[in-house]
Amino acid sequence: MSSDSLLTALGGVANALFLIVGVYIYVSLIRQIGARTPASTNGSTRTFGLPEAILAVGLVFLLLLGVVASLSHPSIQLKSRDLVENLFFTLGVVLVVIAFLQFRGFDLNFLGGFAKLSFFRALSTGTILMLAAYPLISLADAIAQRLLGSGSSKQSIVELFNASQTINQRIMIIVFAVAIAPAAEEFLFRFFLYGVLKRYFGRLLGLTANALLFAAVHTHLPSFVPLFVLGSCFTIAYEWSGSILVSMTMHALFNSVSLALLAFPELFPQ
Repeated sequence: MSSDSLLTALGGVANALFLIVGVYIYVSLIRQIGARTPASTNGSTRTFGLPEAILAVGLVFLLLLGVVASLSHPSIQLKSRDLVENLFFTLGVVLVVIAFLQFRGFDLNFLGGFAKLSFFRALSTGTILMLAAYPLISLADAIAQRLLGSGSSKQSIVELFNASQTINQRIMIIVFAVAIAPAAEEFLFRFFLYGVLKRYFGRLLGLTANALLFAAVHTHLPSFVPLFVLGSCFTIAYEWSGSILVSMTMHALFNSVSLALLAFPELFPQ
């Protein structure tokens, strides 16, 4: 056996082991979540009610409008100005949801588990769970490419990063993708929307609908299946840990690694 063949075989074995470990970890988390009683998973006697459900429906409608608008104009390229506008719009939506929940008397710090884990614990837990999720995402991506074809299109934010001519543009994209987007998206998708969906439809349907919406709003068909798996892993991590900081850490880490791979195309295949 040649050295290349040996390396290929070892790589295949390593990938299979990583996949087995990833599946084992997430199956274990799902089993632990399923074994909990409603009282132990809730942690509070108060849950989201009809006013939050109405707000969630409005938010979903707004997100789907964005999906339809993006799909109806697929040739329009994302620009720096669009990114800034998207940033302010996203922050505005987050602030509206926060203000609404505070007006309703919810303790966001307790409900989101912000004080449940220390920063180091949330960081280490999120890192481990993100590493365990990568083989699942890779498998989903391979299946999607086999069914849909690899294609040559990239997400708009990726194309904008690749086309950036100045360091200021890249810094803006990095700040948005690594710090702002993970915090805002996890708050909206996992903390709020999943909380409402779980309240009325249960964990399984809530997770599925949440992950479908999360994948859809990225409006990139080749990435839909891996994004669905990614969103599911975020939700499982949040549900298991009880802290939104864990899924925020995972999201930030995933975006950081993705941008790092894009920043060094000579070292990593795109």
